[in-house]
Amino acid sequence: MNLFKQTKGIVDKIIGAKKRSKIEKDGELLDPMQKYTTIGEYHVGPEDGTPDGKKFVLTVYQDKDGVLHQGLSSESTTELAPEYVRKYSEKLDRFRDFHDTKTGRRYVVENYLDDFTSEVKKHIRKGKNSVNIGVITDTHFKDKDSVDFYGWNGLQHVQEFSYLDQSGLLNMKVHLGDWIDGSDAGLLGEGELIKLNNSFKSDTLPYLNIKGNHDENDKFDEHHDLKASFPENEFENIMWPDMYRQKNIHYVSRQHGVAYFDFNDIRVISVNTSDLPYILNNKGQKKYDAKITLAVREDQIEEIIEILTRSSNKKIIFMSHANPINRKGSNALKYNGRSLHELLVAFNQREKGRMHASDGEPAEFRLSNDFNFTHVKNARIIAYFCGHRHREDQYRINGIQYILFNCSALMGPKHSLTTKFNKNLKRQIDHNNEAAGYIVNVDLKRHRIQVFGYGAASRRRVYFI
Repeated sequence: MNLFKQTKGIVDKIIGAKKRSKIEKDGELLDPMQKYTTIGEYHVGPEDGTPDGKKFVLTVYQDKDGVLHQGLSSESTTELAPEYVRKYSEKLDRFRDFHDTKTGRRYVVENYLDDFTSEVKKHIRKGKNSVNIGVITDTHFKDKDSVDFYGWNGLQHVQEFSYLDQSGLLNMKVHLGDWIDGSDAGLLGEGELIKLNNSFKSDTLPYLNIKGNHDENDKFDEHHDLKASFPENEFENIMWPDMYRQKNIHYVSRQHGVAYFDFNDIRVISVNTSDLPYILNNKGQKKYDAKITLAVREDQIEEIIEILTRSSNKKIIFMSHANPINRKGSNALKYNGRSLHELLVAFNQREKGRMHASDGEPAEFRLSNDFNFTHVKNARIIAYFCGHRHREDQYRINGIQYILFNCSALMGPKHSLTTKFNKNLKRQIDHNNEAAGYIVNVDLKRHRIQVFGYGAASRRRVYFI
């Protein structure tokens, strides 16, 4: 019954009253525990919206900077550290949502994802050739306590997406790239990638770590006009060793980010659309800015050809950060996007030939790959998944269904970089539309792909195979 236990004095009561008046000025509380703003200890329970409706001791305290915090400790625990914590935001005039001190996840988000997976289960078929893939993209984690744009929330989105590992629903998961915003100093960016990798990897679920155009940290280099802040293969050395060590993953080499998983008659293949040579000028700066130079190169194409040549009896889905072509069929990469699409079409048509890059392209991006798909039986590339554009989209070209996924990174409506798609959603932190993630069901028996989204995503999209 919310018994007040102790407080430090009249000053704390005055501070608490001021905070409480700000919280209540709009007449809306995101949760009942918002009203506890006076330093002290309180008994709270189900009527306060506690985790799983259990009884907790709520401790309200101030840090050395004068910022107000709340901590929840189970009434039955003997540990001093709270299980859930949150802090007061002056910008929001309220407390942020509680997060678990061990997992970093918010329990209100876990409840939301439980409801989401329950809804997905109503629409999918269990059994052979019905495969569920978790998809998240463009988290843009950066070292900033932002409440309306890129910041620490990017890491939290990955931590909460990984809660789906426990649903028993997924067969695999993938991050489609732009893990970080790439705007922090090199050592910070490296640390961010390590945290993201540790939060995303799984011992129970196969996963793919795809590289994005911000994951080379070139945004920081551009803003500061300094030497390259990441050494060569920094992303690759942090994000790919754990990925390639998975027992069910297959690959030609571990060099380019190309990998594939098989689930019944479905094959999933990853592609790296930030495949650039690491060339520095005499100032130690990169010749190619990864943010704006999207490409696939000859060695990676050769691995894709080798995998496709051994793909009889498979229905194939490609995945990369950026879409290789746009809805008009034009090149959407700086180099070789259209060539990659034409290779996929040649596979579906069982052709034999040789790839050539366009005249005038730099030597680093020229292609001279032979392919022969005439002996492949009963196989077809059915879809291509990608992020990068910070919006949802779809188009079908030459029988291949391209599906674009919205960014998980929070894009507040008042920021200039926010896409029209996300401006219309009016995304806010600690609301259901803060993040975005997906479960994709590929059902060969029913000849359809279903895309289920949570947060800033369409609830359900259906495509026919």
